Amino acid sequence: MLEKEELRKELDGAIKWIKDYVEKSGANGLVVGDSGGKDSATVIAMAVNAIGKEKVIAVSMPCHSENSDFDDAKLVADTFGVKFLKVDLTKSYDEMEKEIENSLCDELSKEAKINIKPRLRMTTLYGIAQSLGDLVIGTGNLCEAMVGYTTKWGDNSSDLNPIGNFTVEEVLEIGRYLGVPSKILEKAPNDGLGGETDEEKMGIKYSEIAEMIETGKTNENVKEEIIKKYKNSKHKRELVPTYRFDRKNYLKEEY
Repeated sequence: MLEKEELRKELDGAIKWIKDYVEKSGANGLVVGDSGGKDSATVIAMAVNAIGKEKVIAVSMPCHSENSDFDDAKLVADTFGVKFLKVDLTKSYDEMEKEIENSLCDELSKEAKINIKPRLRMTTLYGIAQSLGDLVIGTGNLCEAMVGYTTKWGDNSSDLNPIGNFTVEEVLEIGRYLGVPSKILEKAPNDGLGGETDEEKMGIKYSEIAEMIETGKTNENVKEEIIKKYKNSKHKRELVPTYRFDRKNYLKEEY
């Protein structure tokens, strides 16, 4: 983990980066998915510090979710004074699952069902952002990205992400510094999609991932699993592969 002084320096840099990015893009503000968890809460706090609470919209998107998740999301929005929207995706999800399975004449896999939800959420965020002239700000941390614990074209899709290079412990420290409620920071990380905590789903602790990032070493029992997950999820951290060949393209060559 970064030393406290260095972390504060990088936090100041990230907040300035958010402000500059929004200004240069000509956007009116930022839209963020508010899950009631540490990552989204910390990003909301950073966004408020960067551009002001009146330009930040937090969106709760329950989908067969626990009521406590919505309550925590509202607590975060109220804490930082941002506009709070609720878009219940339960019916949309149910209809989509039903229509796909009818077309397939087969049941969707468990993972496919889980991943539809974050993709619906991202569609919702972009629908709101585009209508208001805003940008979607991401909430995925470095530990998640390194092992692919993220949904492609779902929660890993955004216009900018200020915490994508911070580990979980660093995000928690930033959250504490910016005044995120302790209730939010202390609860076990959970994406609200499968009934298990993040670490239970991954079979790996965030601290072990962070240790691999920072030292290249960790518990030997999980080291190979982390490396395997990192290699297998490479496609989630890259742009869409495109077939290339030598051709004339005046736009690329002259502009």
